[in-house]
Amino acid sequence: MPFSAPLLTLAEDVLREFRKNGLRLATAESCTGGLIAGCLTAISGSSEVVERGFVTYSSEAKTEMLGVPPSLIADHGAVSAEVAEAMATGALAQSRAEVAVAVTGIAGPGGGSAIKPVGLVFIAVARSGGTVTSERNLFPGGRSAVRMAVVERALTMLLRYGRTG
Repeated sequence: MPFSAPLLTLAEDVLREFRKNGLRLATAESCTGGLIAGCLTAISGSSEVVERGFVTYSSEAKTEMLGVPPSLIADHGAVSAEVAEAMATGALAQSRAEVAVAVTGIAGPGGGSAIKPVGLVFIAVARSGGTVTSERNLFPGGRSAVRMAVVERALTMLLRYGRTG
């Protein structure tokens, strides 16, 4: 899936701000399947910033690779703010990055419910030192539209973090 010019420009902005502030980044992705890391690494020189990425599509992968407690997934569901935050924190713990972004959600077209509809995505950003921010999003459209909207929102959140150094 090719990335749009505006999305690549946003990725360049993220990389520039992180580079300027000496920050490295890790990604932990579920519903995007690596698209955030893919968009960032489509830019030449991204290796100065992107330290590593985790694609943790299953609950088991979230637990095994990122240390997300199975009880947290059982209590809140894999698609929850709590799991997104644990994924971001786990990506920091399993990398040499100073900032990590994590996404978990329901891209569709199936898998949704009245409580957790298609398009529901939680995005979390963790910073070394313990700061974790998460947000709940409900993106419209089909699977591709939802996934690309998640990439854009995650990069926008990262840009804010990059600018605060």
